Amino acid sequence: MAHEPLIVTLTANPSVDLGCEAEAVRPVRKIRTRNERFDPGGGGVNVARVVRELGGTTLAVVLAGGVTGRFIEELIDAERVPRRSVPIAGRTRISQIVQDLSSGLEYRFVPEGPEVAEAEWQATLATLAEVAQPESWLVLSGSLPRGMPEDFFAQAAAAARGRGQRVVVDSSGDPMRAAIAAGGLELIKPSLGEFEALLGRKLPEAAEQEAAALDLARSGAARLVAVTLGHRGAVLASAERVWRLPAPDVLVRGASGAGDSFVAAMTLALARGAAPEEAFAWGSAAGGATVAQSGTAHAQRAQVEAIYAQMRRQLARPAG
Repeated sequence: MAHEPLIVTLTANPSVDLGCEAEAVRPVRKIRTRNERFDPGGGGVNVARVVRELGGTTLAVVLAGGVTGRFIEELIDAERVPRRSVPIAGRTRISQIVQDLSSGLEYRFVPEGPEVAEAEWQATLATLAEVAQPESWLVLSGSLPRGMPEDFFAQAAAAARGRGQRVVVDSSGDPMRAAIAAGGLELIKPSLGEFEALLGRKLPEAAEQEAAALDLARSGAARLVAVTLGHRGAVLASAERVWRLPAPDVLVRGASGAGDSFVAAMTLALARGAAPEEAFAWGSAAGGATVAQSGTAHAQRAQVEAIYAQMRRQLARPAG
């Protein structure tokens, strides 16, 4: 490939993810865990890790503070993911993911994280401008920490588009709503629950999901709208048509980071010039490869490629 586009990711509220197993999760009693592992977490960090695993060129921009901020930098560096840190005064958060072996259920404990000062989020915008390259992509993923304005992603996206970057947003609530209202995005990827919350209504039927995604794509909010449906697969809409894919047939070991893996693989494919449906198949494959692994966003390249071949065969004819 003559030119490998740079994919910059922003994680405004990263976390050190502690994953572990317990025989059973019960109230009051002391829960002893085993098989602990630490992963660098947060939407953009996960995206960058999977982009790198799939052979792409990436740079993770993270806000990091305190001893836990130094720890997440160490974890990112250990995975050989290029990064650029924006120092903050607050401490980076620690999340815990517990696999209950007796029930097969996964429990996630996610703190709100530090509060960010105006000077710190302004420094974040400046850092994104410094690292941008011509024809690069920017992925704005995850939650915003306290202190950041709700339209921060919209601000960052507008500035990036002005620099000629293409922008992907994967968030929820008011930050996602503001980014969508500003429009001009390349891809957005809400989960079904997040999508329903944005629209203010339930979408229980496939036809309703497809119509809503199509309407949003036609509104100019984003060129492509992908809605992940968990075990029911995913839907992708452009202004012209809709595609639907089932969930990959894999043994589910954990769901942490599956949506981020989807965004990573789909963004990388689009950046490399893939057609929307081809990129969609890559995203679905990476999501499936992630749920087949324990830990956070541990999609393995060989498995992604194997599942991609299956998803291409299963890709349905356009529904719209």
